[in-house]
Amino acid sequence: MTSPIAIALHGGAGVLQAGVLSAEDENAVHASLLSALKAGLSILEEGGSALDAAQASVVELEECPWFNAGRGAVFTDKGDHEMDAAIMSGDNREAGAVAGIHFARNPIKAARAVLEHSDHVLLSGVGADQFVAAQALEHVDNAWFDTELRRRQWQAQRLNPQALSLEPGGIEKKFGTVGAVALDRSGQVAAATSTGGITNKRYGRIGDTPLIGAGTWADNRSAAISATGHGEFFIRCAVAHDIAARMRYTGARLRKACDQVVLGELKALGGNGGVVAVAPNGDTALVFNTPGMYRAWRDAEGGLHTAIYAAEDRLHVQEATT
Repeated sequence: MTSPIAIALHGGAGVLQAGVLSAEDENAVHASLLSALKAGLSILEEGGSALDAAQASVVELEECPWFNAGRGAVFTDKGDHEMDAAIMSGDNREAGAVAGIHFARNPIKAARAVLEHSDHVLLSGVGADQFVAAQALEHVDNAWFDTELRRRQWQAQRLNPQALSLEPGGIEKKFGTVGAVALDRSGQVAAATSTGGITNKRYGRIGDTPLIGAGTWADNRSAAISATGHGEFFIRCAVAHDIAARMRYTGARLRKACDQVVLGELKALGGNGGVVAVAPNGDTALVFNTPGMYRAWRDAEGGLHTAIYAAEDRLHVQEATT
């Protein structure tokens, strides 16, 4: 029997109040989210793998300067960009991740290279850059990731370095970590996540994104999960794995497990953010405890949705698939 397909993605969660963005900017964001969704969905519709689909959606988001991943990544205290990414397959729980890399145009492809071409799961810093440099990936100068918006946010953050915020820079237009989860026709799930971290970060700080079980997880016995938010809390709660474990060990359905962790465990500790998740039966969940989360998903009937604020849902009927 052919499995259903499913896909969902996020572009960051945070204090996203209506009116922060102009109508023109909102439309541009919705278009970017839809484009990323379609990039992964087209692979699934053609019988491709969940791993390829999740990666394709994240690549689109990394290429879009609106989001804090790839081009548009935030600045560190040193004035450069350090990027983290992870990707995981649900069939055998193979995973690859990179942390603090500087020159791969698409960090999610670097994570995929770790999965496929190394004996390791997570590589970081100079060693990760050396490994990635040996792969057949596009490399760019670190300044390629610069955008004027991120530079303004960095400069503002440096004036008040103690004002750490969930959003990169904590001011102006707020876009964060990106990620995608997918289910393919063979019943396999996969997750991919990518980020530039937090503005003005120092000391080699690494968040939850590249940590398997914290910000990224995929297991055909439960679900694929990609997280976004205040990474330190996601690490402390092992959010992605906790959701999957509740499904396996208590029999909770996907949405209930996500609610229990994101609205319960995480929120109780003061952690803000959200997740997108898909289960092998086709269930999809997008759960967050903030006023908004940049997100997109395909519903069970094939309709494509994008949203920014909590109560928002733009159904792109003309783009619906069967």
